[in-house]
Parts: sequence; C-alpha cells; structure tokens
Amino acid sequence: MDTQTVEKLAELARIAISAETIDEVSNRLGDVLQLVDQLQAVHTEGVAPMAHPLDEVQVLRADEVTEPNRREEFLALAPQSEAGLYLVPKVID
Repeated sequence: MDTQTVEKLAELARIAISAETIDEVSNRLGDVLQLVDQLQAVHTEGVAPMAHPLDEVQVLRADEVTEPNRREEFLALAPQSEAGLYLVPKVID
C-alpha cells in the first residue's frame, strides 16, 4: 500500500496521520490486506456457516414461580388504579 493511498484513506476517515508515521501505517495496512487475501484463499465450499465455533448449548433453569402473587397489595398502594392497571397522568397531549 503506497503513501498516497494511505493519505487518501486518512482523509476519508477524517483522521490525521503524521508524516513520520505514514510509512508504518502503510506497512501495517499492507499486512492487514495480506491477511485478508490469505483468508480469501481458504477453500470453504461445503462448510456450513455457524454463529459460534463450539457446539455448546446453554443450559437454562426451569422457569418456576418462586414468589407469591402480591399484585393486589401493590395496586392498593397506588394513588389510582383501575382494572388491575396503574393510572398515571397523561404525559403527551
């Protein structure tokens, strides 16, 4: 990757790259592009895409009610309620 390309990319990305570091940035970007080329060269035909490299399953606990239903007690504490719902002041006209 040449310095003119790096300068153009820096301009498009709105980042400042000093003249002293432009060669280093150019080399690093070249290394990244070589890695991408290396990844693209891998034969992946017939390989199923996957979301995760391991075949792990998340074990979930049983969904059990552990607390008593205190809805009526909480509704009794509200300033206003109706049909099991809390009534609040209108916010949007």
